[in-house]
Amino acid sequence: MTYLADVGALARKDLLLELRARDTLPAMLLFVVSTLVVFHFVLPAEATDLAATGLLWVALLFTALLGLSRSFAAEREQGVIDGLVLAPSDRSAIWLGKTLSILAFLGLADLGIAAVGTLLAAMATASRARELLLPLLFLPLAIPIVVGGVGASVSGEPGRYLGLLGLYDVLFAIICWASFEYVVTE
Repeated sequence: MTYLADVGALARKDLLLELRARDTLPAMLLFVVSTLVVFHFVLPAEATDLAATGLLWVALLFTALLGLSRSFAAEREQGVIDGLVLAPSDRSAIWLGKTLSILAFLGLADLGIAAVGTLLAAMATASRARELLLPLLFLPLAIPIVVGGVGASVSGEPGRYLGLLGLYDVLFAIICWASFEYVVTE
């Protein structure tokens, strides 16, 4: 039961810090709204549902990337990650708490974005080229999410695509959960 209490405390910490700071969430909302407005004027009136849905998922993906790039900023800037790693709790609780808080901020997005993005954001935060590293690692891994999301949105048989998204989510959530300890100790 202490594992879940640790996860809850870490997720609550991240949510409260973001709600108090009010810097990432408004930027994400402004970015997605402005992107959708630009797409509305750029796409011709006869644009297909597939194109519009694909652009919506791309906007969501880049908005998530914006949030993910800031997800470990407080831990990096104030050295909190060292304290979290040294705390007497399972290090995967850090990943799960951060993933749940990111999932709460993304709202419409997929669990796979939050799961994979959290692990990669933790990896990138230790690098000097973190602004470059996160998109380079994240975008190729997000292709199945876009394919599944667009397919489920426009297909007559969304079950196949939702199955792809579900499989991706479960597979990568387990991999990220299991490997997070090695990422934060390096």
